[in-house]
Amino acid sequence: MAGRSSVRKVELTSGRVVQNYDVPQPFFGEGITVLGQQIIELTWQTQTGFIYDKSSFRVLRSFNYPGEGWGLTNDGKQIYMSDGTAQIRVWDPATLKEVRRITVKDGARSITQLNELEWVKGEIFANVWQTDRIARISPADGRVLGWIDLTGILPKSDRPDSDAVLNGIAYDAAGDRLFVTGKLWPKIFEIKLVPKK
Repeated sequence: MAGRSSVRKVELTSGRVVQNYDVPQPFFGEGITVLGQQIIELTWQTQTGFIYDKSSFRVLRSFNYPGEGWGLTNDGKQIYMSDGTAQIRVWDPATLKEVRRITVKDGARSITQLNELEWVKGEIFANVWQTDRIARISPADGRVLGWIDLTGILPKSDRPDSDAVLNGIAYDAAGDRLFVTGKLWPKIFEIKLVPKK
């Protein structure tokens, strides 16, 4: 949220914040991705992004893009950006300019409200805003390969605010661990994916 956004490094086991940078107003910090030694961040409606030094969190520069910024991820070669629609923009990492778009569909139905993005084992994971569902998306053609249903992961009693929605996905490739959380959530969860019965 504007005035409450920050980039943080957090000790996973304790939740202790070990490094912090407060994003200045009027910016509402949204999706980030780490590429090399840089953190790239979107802001929601100000059409401005920031690039930080990964170690110091020092702002290296800002950049602009059209429309809203919701989520970011990368595959090491390209950056993928969501804007709340059914399209994922693909950016050149050197120029941060759009090179193409992917329309996300489950069968014939377009999937809108794509929010947080994460690259997981060759797929793009995207939560659908205001739901407890994550789409597993083919980066080649935008086809939904499957759904992750997190209904009930955080009890309603832990979500007193209507803005407390699922919107955090992080994958630790080295440890093959998948984490989820949400806006204003008091907890982060490590999850294991199991086939639907």
